[in-house]
Amino acid sequence: MKRRGLLLILLSLALAMGAAWAARSWVQARLNASANADPAEQIVVAAMEIPFGSKVEPRHLKTITLPRSARIGNHYQKTDDVVGLIALQKIVTDEILLRERFADRSAGSTLAAIVKPDMRAVTVRVDDVVGVAGFLMPGNHVDVVAAHMENTRADTHTVLRDLNVLAVDQTASQDKDQPVVVRAVTLEVTPKQAEVLVKAREEGKIQLTLRNPLDQSHTADESELVAAAPPPSKQPTVHRAQPAKVRPADPGTGVTIIRGTNVHNSESAT
Repeated sequence: MKRRGLLLILLSLALAMGAAWAARSWVQARLNASANADPAEQIVVAAMEIPFGSKVEPRHLKTITLPRSARIGNHYQKTDDVVGLIALQKIVTDEILLRERFADRSAGSTLAAIVKPDMRAVTVRVDDVVGVAGFLMPGNHVDVVAAHMENTRADTHTVLRDLNVLAVDQTASQDKDQPVVVRAVTLEVTPKQAEVLVKAREEGKIQLTLRNPLDQSHTADESELVAAAPPPSKQPTVHRAQPAKVRPADPGTGVTIIRGTNVHNSESAT
């Protein structure tokens, strides 16, 4: 009996081990099938918050594994591809890094990297009034109003509309929202708009007006640019009196005097 019981126990253990091996093989086969159908890949995400305009460092990055079906298509797969780039927007922790949110710094400074292609950065000097009491922040949009004296009266008109504020003083971060009085504001303009802005600044004074971010009317269009100064006024024409012309007459007939269009004959003395 004891021998028979031992055989039953050994047989039960063998069956249990066989069942466990079969279950493990089945699960592994399903996992391998899933992996072959939807393989995983490495994706670069932010290990910490990356401020706007900051240069990406290795400590800012980490990688995670996601199924290939969840890929976005414009992300990074290697951290080395992101290190050294400039963040064009604020990046939050664990956010998947997309290529359009970064720019190459190889061409110059941080500010140069965030300027859009075919655009220019122009800095204008401001005070607490021109700078809208310090409420101008990077990312705001403004209009430019030019003022100059015409005779004894001031002439004002809007010369540029919907310009993007790239930086205030030496700050390009969009994180701050408290008013700060600054001395200079850097605007993003086209080459043509840059000429109009400099012309308006040299010929008179300029005032920046803050736009509502939802206001899409009267956007900046080079076809709508207004000259910074009106055409020069015409000088009044001064008519000078013509000197009298004396034409000697024939002897014995007198003298003819011509004043402008008037002709007068006088008899000479006999």
